[in-house]
Amino acid sequence: MEIISKALFWVANSLLIPDIILLLLFFGRSILLIGGVYNQFMIKRKTDKSLSERIKTLTPESLDTLREHIPSEVNSLFVVYLKDLLTSPSSEDYSDYLLSEFENKAEKDLSLPRMLSKIGPILGLLGTLIAMSPALVGLSTGDISGMAYNMQVVFATTVVGLVISAVGLVTLQLKQRWYAAELNKLDYVARILQQKKEIL
Repeated sequence: MEIISKALFWVANSLLIPDIILLLLFFGRSILLIGGVYNQFMIKRKTDKSLSERIKTLTPESLDTLREHIPSEVNSLFVVYLKDLLTSPSSEDYSDYLLSEFENKAEKDLSLPRMLSKIGPILGLLGTLIAMSPALVGLSTGDISGMAYNMQVVFATTVVGLVISAVGLVTLQLKQRWYAAELNKLDYVARILQQKKEIL
């Protein structure tokens, strides 16, 4: 039994370094994600300023005007699919296909913040539990400096894991709301296109 306990202890301790490396990598990725979301927000604000009101008051007759006002320099997911929707032959099947494709691409973009929101606490808790064991051993043997070092690791891994999770959760909520609104706009444009086709 003692051999099994020592083997488990050795395996658990050997996971601390990979856990810390993963935490640092995901922390760096969460910082990049914040920058990406800020950039996406600025692009969204620009496109909303020029397109939202036109889409809201869209009629079959004003489709050409909307097409002309699409920003050519913007390549956001919404703008790409809106261009495709307005320039392709109006077909209900193709419109449904484009909307499904948009949902798939949006879901793919949401996978990173969703993963960060879930994996951050897991890695933080792993680091906490792994470093707690040698800290308790240091406490029992009177090695205060060793215990203090391990407690630093305990708190650091917990904090970093929670920060990663918080970034993932906040960006996930923002992106989900943005994509839901954009999908609604695309669906509305597709309906107006079908109305125009019926009139013709």
